[in-house]
Amino acid sequence: MISIRSLAASVLLLSLCSCRVGPNYKRPPVTTPDQYRGLAPDAAPQPPGEAFGEMKFWTVFQDKALADLIREALANNYDIRIAATRVVQAEAIVGITRADQLPSVSGGGSIQNVQSVLNPGSPTFDTFFIQAAYIVDFWGKFRRASEAARADLVASQNGQEVVRTTLVSDVASSYFTLRQFDAQLEYSQKTLAADQDMLKLNTIKFKGGESAETDVLQAQLLVEQAEAQIISLNQSIEQTENAISTLLGKNPGPIARGIALTEQPHMPDVPTGIPSTLLERRPDVRQAEMLLVAANANVGVAKADFFPQFPLTASFGAQSTAITSFLQGPATFWTLAAAVAQPLYEGGRIRSNYNLAWAKRDEAELQYKQSVQLAVADVSNSLVGYAQSRKFRAKIQEQTNTYHETARLANVRFEGGATSFLEVLVTQQQYFDSELALAQAWNVELQNYVQLYRALGGGWEL
Repeated sequence: MISIRSLAASVLLLSLCSCRVGPNYKRPPVTTPDQYRGLAPDAAPQPPGEAFGEMKFWTVFQDKALADLIREALANNYDIRIAATRVVQAEAIVGITRADQLPSVSGGGSIQNVQSVLNPGSPTFDTFFIQAAYIVDFWGKFRRASEAARADLVASQNGQEVVRTTLVSDVASSYFTLRQFDAQLEYSQKTLAADQDMLKLNTIKFKGGESAETDVLQAQLLVEQAEAQIISLNQSIEQTENAISTLLGKNPGPIARGIALTEQPHMPDVPTGIPSTLLERRPDVRQAEMLLVAANANVGVAKADFFPQFPLTASFGAQSTAITSFLQGPATFWTLAAAVAQPLYEGGRIRSNYNLAWAKRDEAELQYKQSVQLAVADVSNSLVGYAQSRKFRAKIQEQTNTYHETARLANVRFEGGATSFLEVLVTQQQYFDSELALAQAWNVELQNYVQLYRALGGGWEL
């Protein structure tokens, strides 16, 4: 009993005196601007309340059809499900790593029959034993390894949030592109119907000798232009529907529509918040920091290899020729042992492993700082893109209105005999192209709206 007490006291003493070698984590300093570049110089101060990146996706995208598509994608998308399995893997690794901090216990038994000239009775020996082994984590190697595993787990969870944010923006982006093609197709079909009527009228006039054959051919060009555009748009629509179906985790099929492209609700002035909040808001930035935490802890794991280990072992067992005498008298046995193991020569392996851990830690710190810088630049680019795309769309709208009036007047002049059909042809083509460009401009504006929401870290909190 004295030996057992001495061993227990030794374990307790070593535990109380234990430490964790290696650097403790401290967030490295990063530089963020006071406000994002891209905000208008005369912009009003940021209104109080919820920042754009903190809003739920169904409040940012108020088209119910789009919100339903996003929900379906978040439930069924394969990238989301794959990311979830990575989190489960990381949780298992934490459990495996943490087990090194606990003793291992094993048991066994055997039955042995002995036959020899010296022992003619052929006795059978029954043996049962329990063994325990424990390495005192005096230098904190196992605790540092658990710290690294927990950080990797959080990084995996943040990685899942990165996938979720990307998925929300990808579905919204593809949906707005689909609505652009829908708008262009609708206009092209209306244009085709009008052009076909014009072709019929010119054909009648030509047969009646009131106009030249060139008027018929020019009207035919307008019809063919609209027909070609319709074919191209039908292809784009079906392919975009297929892409959205893939994001939803299902086979290609039709996609439900909601609000028209030009009626999509979106805020003209977005409350961005301050740049320093990106460190906590953007999941990719938080993922990079957790990878730095893990790399920092692994430095301690590598440093602990320089110092001695203190393995403790104990065993208890019994041997007998009869089961009834297992726990009686001299049939039992036990052992207690403590040891010290100090590496003396490893050919430079321990030093190289330590240098490698530091190099990986330095790399992770640089990647973290880079992620912060890229996040701020991402928001600034999105702010510029959203502001300028709104101005560009407004100008295209003005241009389209002008072309519409020009085409109307050209048609009036042609019907009044003041000009040739060539003027109608040119102005109609310009108006047609401008209408298509206007739908595209609306899409670009909404694409920048989506990108700004993603850049500010929106879409991963459900």
